[in-house]
Amino acid sequence: MSTPRKRGGLEEEHVEHVDERWMASYMDMVTVLMCMFIVLFAMSSVDADKFEKLKNSLATGFGATEVGSVDTAEGVVVPADKVGAEGEPVEVPLTDLDLAKAEVDELEQLKEQIRLNLAAQSLEHTVDFKIDERGLTIRLVGSETFFGSNSTDLAGVAPAVLDAVSPVLSATSYQIAVEGHADSRAPGAPFPTNWELSSGRATQVLRRLVENGHVGQERIGAVGYGSARPVATGGSEADMAANRRVDIVVISDQPESVRALIPSVLENYISPASNALPAG
Repeated sequence: MSTPRKRGGLEEEHVEHVDERWMASYMDMVTVLMCMFIVLFAMSSVDADKFEKLKNSLATGFGATEVGSVDTAEGVVVPADKVGAEGEPVEVPLTDLDLAKAEVDELEQLKEQIRLNLAAQSLEHTVDFKIDERGLTIRLVGSETFFGSNSTDLAGVAPAVLDAVSPVLSATSYQIAVEGHADSRAPGAPFPTNWELSSGRATQVLRRLVENGHVGQERIGAVGYGSARPVATGGSEADMAANRRVDIVVISDQPESVRALIPSVLENYISPASNALPAG
């Protein structure tokens, strides 16, 4: 058995080195992981130019060729029939049915706003609503509720009702017609006919809406129809009361072809406010 040689009285030490090549592979793996996380972080907020440079740099480093630019634009897919010759989106016009649905929505919202104003004062029962091809009709039911007998002066709850209606009307751009009606019986003095009585009552309603409610006078007019347009054809007292009325009509400004579709839209319409079929 050989003994270690001594030099200068000291024993020579011999150190055994274990194979450490695994460390090189481990460091390569850590480096690759670091690069991957850097790339993922960079891609979390993509800059098109920087992304393109990074992609091509990595491709070159791994021996691949550049593949050109990458389209990173955002947007929605547009059908081919809605794209113009130059690639720009083409605006597709709304159909008459689309416009009719939008008009019904608008008129329903106006009706609901007026109803809420009236309900806040417990006056909801004094008004009937109707939506048809003309627009929205706000019907003041029974002249005795709003006028004295054989009189055009506003009475009873009439001022309060009109003051609840006018804020909604003043905020719209619709044309408004105030239409007076009477039953078939002849009025007394000082009105020679129902034309004067019905038109006088319509004018009083108009004046309240304009002078107190600030409805634009350029958008409103009054007319008296006398007894020419009854809503009830019977001769009972209830029928007579129904025909003695003043209608405030918010006139739809849509073309005739669109307005003609409003009744059919209403048949299947569900009010967003009440989630029920409209009463009008």
